[in-house]
Amino acid sequence: MKVRTARIGNVLAVLFAATSLWASSAFAASPPGVSSLAGSWALVAADVQHPDGSRTPDFGAGPTGLLLIDKQGHYSLQIFKSERPRFGSGDKAKGTENEYKAAVMGSSTHFGTLSIGPGDGVLVFHIQGASFPNWEGQVQSRHYQLEGNVLSYRVVPRPNGDVPISVWQRID
Repeated sequence: MKVRTARIGNVLAVLFAATSLWASSAFAASPPGVSSLAGSWALVAADVQHPDGSRTPDFGAGPTGLLLIDKQGHYSLQIFKSERPRFGSGDKAKGTENEYKAAVMGSSTHFGTLSIGPGDGVLVFHIQGASFPNWEGQVQSRHYQLEGNVLSYRVVPRPNGDVPISVWQRID
């Protein structure tokens, strides 16, 4: 009886180990294509292309930003306008209406997970948190290109027809 119980215990242990290994590898697997984007990226440009084809900076002359992507597809993205004014009071809780507006309109941040959409060249942001609360919980697609160490993507056109374009340079 003890031998049979021991064998059943061994079989259950092997099954448990195999199931755990399968589950951990399934959860750790990279979404298709996302691993090629894993790394740290510095913002090169945050422009907007207008309906007439012209292109202008969307976050000022020298925007800064950082995009971090891990091999499992988690990301964190920040874009900041370089000309954002400092708060006169030096206290975030005591800003003026114009200071708050400039701080919000001069930044775009969000985090969540990324996936590669069906077909070529579609990057899908599954947004969990964002500086613009209306984006939280949204899934947003962007047409992207990866050429060497340069990643660029186009955001869905705004109501006026402007298309934001972000360009990132790999830094790791």
